[in-house]
Amino acid sequence: MRQTGKRIRTATLELRTLASLRRLPRVGVIVPRHKQSAVARNLVKRRIRELIRQSLWPMLVTQPPRDVVVRATPAAYGVPIATLAADLAQAMRRLGTTPPAT
Repeated sequence: MRQTGKRIRTATLELRTLASLRRLPRVGVIVPRHKQSAVARNLVKRRIRELIRQSLWPMLVTQPPRDVVVRATPAAYGVPIATLAADLAQAMRRLGTTPPAT
């Protein structure tokens, strides 16, 4: 995925995507330590998973299957969930898709 996938960066997230040969899309989450505690890391991970569940997954199941990896940057540790949501929506627009209306 690193060599052939499409990469999209925002202030707090990095998305990589690639067409999948499977029937369903797959989404992975990577939250590196970045010299943070396990509690902070798990909080960021839970927030990203919830945002994926609410906005990214409904969009993915309506399109041809693709694999997506969402990676948190060091800036993701110090921002509220609304900022993460805005960055994910921005990345989705750059993918050529729009998030579902909420």
